[in-house]
Amino acid sequence: MSVERALEETGNWLDDRLHGARGVRVLLRKVFPDHWSFLLGEIILYSFIILLLTGTFLTLWFQPSMTDVIYHGSYIPLRGVRMSEAYASTLKISFDVRGGLLIRQIHHWAADLFMAAIFAHMIRIFFTGAYRKPREINWLIGIVLLTLGLLEGLFGYSLPDDLLSGAGLRITEGVLQSIPIVGSYLAYFLFGGPFPGNQIIPRMYILHVLLIPGLILALVTVHLFLMFHQKHTQMPGKGRTNTNVVGAPMYPYFMAKTGAFFFFTFAALALAATFTQINPIWLYGPYNPVAMSAGSQPDFYMGWLEGALRIMPPWQWVWFNHTWAFNVFIPALVPLGLVFGGAAAWPFVEQWITGDRREHHLNDRPRNAPTRTAIGITVIAFYGVLWAEGANDIIADHLDIPLYWVTWGARVGIFVVPAIAYIVTKRICLGLQLKDNHLIEHGVETGIIRQLPGGEFIEETRPVDEDTLAVLTSRIAHPALPSGETAEAEVPAPGMRGALGKVRERMYRVITESAPMPDGHGNGHGNGHGNGHAVDGGQESLPAGATSAGPGTDAGEDQH
Repeated sequence: MSVERALEETGNWLDDRLHGARGVRVLLRKVFPDHWSFLLGEIILYSFIILLLTGTFLTLWFQPSMTDVIYHGSYIPLRGVRMSEAYASTLKISFDVRGGLLIRQIHHWAADLFMAAIFAHMIRIFFTGAYRKPREINWLIGIVLLTLGLLEGLFGYSLPDDLLSGAGLRITEGVLQSIPIVGSYLAYFLFGGPFPGNQIIPRMYILHVLLIPGLILALVTVHLFLMFHQKHTQMPGKGRTNTNVVGAPMYPYFMAKTGAFFFFTFAALALAATFTQINPIWLYGPYNPVAMSAGSQPDFYMGWLEGALRIMPPWQWVWFNHTWAFNVFIPALVPLGLVFGGAAAWPFVEQWITGDRREHHLNDRPRNAPTRTAIGITVIAFYGVLWAEGANDIIADHLDIPLYWVTWGARVGIFVVPAIAYIVTKRICLGLQLKDNHLIEHGVETGIIRQLPGGEFIEETRPVDEDTLAVLTSRIAHPALPSGETAEAEVPAPGMRGALGKVRERMYRVITESAPMPDGHGNGHGNGHGNGHAVDGGQESLPAGATSAGPGTDAGEDQH
């Protein structure tokens, strides 16, 4: 029996029972747009898969216990030292298990890559407006995934019970205790008694290997399902409209490309783990509540918390026989709450301000939404100041300047740097819009100088090509707000009444501020309407769910 015949009979047998042939055909013909920034989502998925695989390996030898033992392993400098069983088992994985140190480092690098990719992916979605209707739910799922990733990283980082991770646990306890009234009870409940207790490692182990990964896996599944159902957004370009998806089908092009990218991601992590040391716990020693390492730093994604705690003045009050540690509570919870809460509310706030309730499947260029892009850069600058302040002692040491100079610089910079970032970013975006308008109206400079009969010198230009023109004209205008008055009398329209209506009107002017769009009569020869309509170039209109691929190409178009 040939291989083809065996596969055919197996497929028929499965289809007779599961009736999945039609669904598989639709899935294999699914069109995926092509843009480098879309790889960020794939990096998140693949690094998570690598985390699951390497984490499974590590659980075979890790002992989540705080029972004291005397170390007699291979690492000579720590022989005879009293330590927890969790720390001893981590040393065993690093020095006695074949390939253990490599797997440990792949796991740690994959965790850092996972968080970095989530940050970058969320930034890309925000800058391009890919969170807009109908993708608000996926945006909220992304914020929850980012929050769970922070907790997962914190708990996994703390499991070895070394001196550095123990300092992070001490900060976690302090943050919990800073919550007014109930803080001390929450800390006592989590640690099972006074810090450090003997229950925190087993409890974090369950959260790290079972509960949070299960939640992340479930949310990733829902995220992918919604992405398949709502179709992938695409970047502006020739033939790309709000009602289609232009790209390559899943089989064979996308499957081959994404499969290769998985192995590329794994290879990059393996190379990083092989040649770049990370988290050498044997150098820190076992955790001791009365000791603290100099220059200790958390992983990059928790740097904002370290910086926020260091930047805060010592505000601590006693009210009604309770200590209110605002110097810990405010920096630990307020910045994170503002950023994550604001990000979750933004799609709905923007929709309310602009009145834009249309579906958006074509992404914005960041320059075409100057205020949104400026707000995003402002948040990044805010995070960057806190992140840098988290290393204020190292900065002061390397630059040989007083520590308090760095701290006060950060206290001023936390207000000044984001404001400057907002203004500069918005000016840059508006300038880039004007540049695009110039290209549309006057074309591209050729460098050819021609003298007119009257003696005047001019530079010849040529029209922009169709692909570039489709990108330049992709900007669309926001819908106008309801009129502030009726034709008969000065009666505010619904939704524009009172102080809230005035606030909405002013915010609308800020949000929609852009350079005027050209009228489409320049020598760029575009349609000038920013609707992304296809021009003659071999692109055809297809029925829903269909794909197109010309001879020798992988291109396809999927209609909404």
